[in-house]
Amino acid sequence: MTHSNHNTLARTGKHLSHSERAQIAILKNQNYSNRQIAHALGRVPQTIHSEIHRGTITQLNRQKQSGKVYDYYTTYYDPDAGQAAYDRLRLNCGRRPKWADTDAFIEWADDKLLLEKWSPDVVVGFARTHDLFDPSIIPCTTTLYGWIDKGIMRTTNMDLLEKLSRKPKDSSYRSRKNKRILGQSIEQRPAEINDRQTFGHWEIDTVVGNKGKTDSVLLTLVERQTRFEIILKLTGKDKESVDQAISQLRQRAGDRFSTIFKTITSDNGSEFAGLHEALQETLDVYFSHPYASWERGTSENQHKFIRRFIPKGKAISQFSETQCLRIQQWMNDYPRKILGYQTPHVCFANALRSLSQMT
Repeated sequence: MTHSNHNTLARTGKHLSHSERAQIAILKNQNYSNRQIAHALGRVPQTIHSEIHRGTITQLNRQKQSGKVYDYYTTYYDPDAGQAAYDRLRLNCGRRPKWADTDAFIEWADDKLLLEKWSPDVVVGFARTHDLFDPSIIPCTTTLYGWIDKGIMRTTNMDLLEKLSRKPKDSSYRSRKNKRILGQSIEQRPAEINDRQTFGHWEIDTVVGNKGKTDSVLLTLVERQTRFEIILKLTGKDKESVDQAISQLRQRAGDRFSTIFKTITSDNGSEFAGLHEALQETLDVYFSHPYASWERGTSENQHKFIRRFIPKGKAISQFSETQCLRIQQWMNDYPRKILGYQTPHVCFANALRSLSQMT
């Protein structure tokens, strides 16, 4: 048997396969040297030498002759033994996964993901920021997603509602003329508001349930800098209900209303037709362009959190005001990456404290 005209190319960094090990056994039986086998297989001699060393076994042979028993040993390369040695070494190679050292982080992370509906990134960021575990057992966000995909955790992809609902951005937007003019355009909004440099600038919107005319809706207000959320349950999606809710909010805030609320940005829905008139003496109201929800991106992102508790199509009238307050509290106590894994509640309180010290 000859391999003088082989066309096998050297495969640097590739491990030997079981078929190559079988070829090594055949060539050894034909008294090929290790270097000749390496040349035939397109491997470096050291690879073949190491493989034969690991795969060589010693066999006991017993022979009877003239009433006596003679034992003698022979050695030969066995491809199955070589493969078994390779598989055994592979089990011990590579870095140990972090979850193999302790399940403390995984248990805590599962509770946050399943019970408190945190996202994987918030789980990782909060654990690192607050030094809850030894850094060596805290994975990165990508790794944590990988653990979920591989079934290492109790959490599954079905539990990650935002991951399942994400859609690619639509780049087909074309500017449309705003037929309804309710007040100042968002184009007139100062840069310091757009850049979130100052506190007290809010976005207002509504969240609907099953789109029934008789169903309740949620009126949401979010402070752009701190992401602090206010949720008010309305009897309907109309101008009168919104005006009444704003009036009640002013009464609750009292003298601090003008300090907390400096501007409000809204869309051009008919339910907000009275905002400018009702608030023009107290604050500025800006209205976004039609079909441009990203101009109120903070509000849109906040709605994703609400949808974890109130899915689309489910009647909001089924949820009590107490339940809505619980959702509001959960959102304000939820650590945010953009806030350095602090909660909106803490950031809002710090902002108010800073304003009080300035006055």
